[in-house]
Amino acid sequence: MYEETDEDPRDPGAPLTLMPGHSSRGRLERVLRRGEFAVTAELNPPDSANPEDVYERAAVFNGWVDAINATDGSGANCHMSSVAICALLTRMGYAPVMQISCRDHNRIAIQGNVLGAAAMGVNNILCLTGDGVQAGDQPGAKPVFDLDCMSLLEAITTMREENKFLSGRKITSGPEVFLGGAINPFAPPYDFRPLRLAKKIAAGAQFVQSQYCFDLDILNEYMKQVRDMGLHEKCFILIGVGPLASAKTARWIRTNVPGIHIPDSIIERLEGAEDQKLEGKKICIEMMQAVREIEGVAGVHVMAYRQEALVAEIVEESGVIKDRKPWTREPNPGELAVAERMKELAADPV
Repeated sequence: MYEETDEDPRDPGAPLTLMPGHSSRGRLERVLRRGEFAVTAELNPPDSANPEDVYERAAVFNGWVDAINATDGSGANCHMSSVAICALLTRMGYAPVMQISCRDHNRIAIQGNVLGAAAMGVNNILCLTGDGVQAGDQPGAKPVFDLDCMSLLEAITTMREENKFLSGRKITSGPEVFLGGAINPFAPPYDFRPLRLAKKIAAGAQFVQSQYCFDLDILNEYMKQVRDMGLHEKCFILIGVGPLASAKTARWIRTNVPGIHIPDSIIERLEGAEDQKLEGKKICIEMMQAVREIEGVAGVHVMAYRQEALVAEIVEESGVIKDRKPWTREPNPGELAVAERMKELAADPV
């Protein structure tokens, strides 16, 4: 253990040096390695250059999640970059998960971004191949795909473990990062999905986050195969969950978003509800509670697109973190003084 004085003042509990068996000093890795059920969430990136837009969106997660994912051109649509959002989040003391999409960056840019992000205090990186450009609103963009998710995991592992670039050139101080990947147990061929996870683990994945789960039968079968292969002992598995706003939304997602499986029973339940948004929230809470009881599941990844304000309620009402509460950001004296001055100006405008 580390002395209390040997902590990062920006992150209470974070040691200034690596703990044994850890590859980062981040909260997410500490929570998972302690055997606690982790909760992560996804921040909807702004179409803006205003940092306050990021701070406002992150504030709804404060005290309810262990890390916040910053997406990287999700759906092949342009938004504020993941590395920039992560930089802003670390300023405020939040624990970001930087996503890297191989669609948009070659290996030179990726390796530079990894070093820069680690230097700014980003401890978690999620490695993605990325959707094709035809899925977004700028289909004329030139895709890169210099690497894919597997080779990206291998590249960053090499940077971290061997202190060198892919070229073989030495890195003076390697990135201390916790590496993740994405999984989708809910897309066929189902028997292939555990094998795909095994490959990602071999490439360097230490945690994975799944696509939305709306079918517990498929997830249970997947996790049985994962346990039979011993993969849950080699990697932390976080299952994706999220509230559906309505039956109409659910049908649209099922038809238009590849890889998301929503059973008819879920849509029928939404259709029969007096308040469909409330029913969607209840379904999400029930899913989280059920997922928590599955052996080998280490946490949940909450994706509440355009319903981020519900995340705190969902996490609290689900009880998945029980007596534990994630880190809460405390504003510094300067911020409090500014907020007080803004109140004064609002009450007595010139």
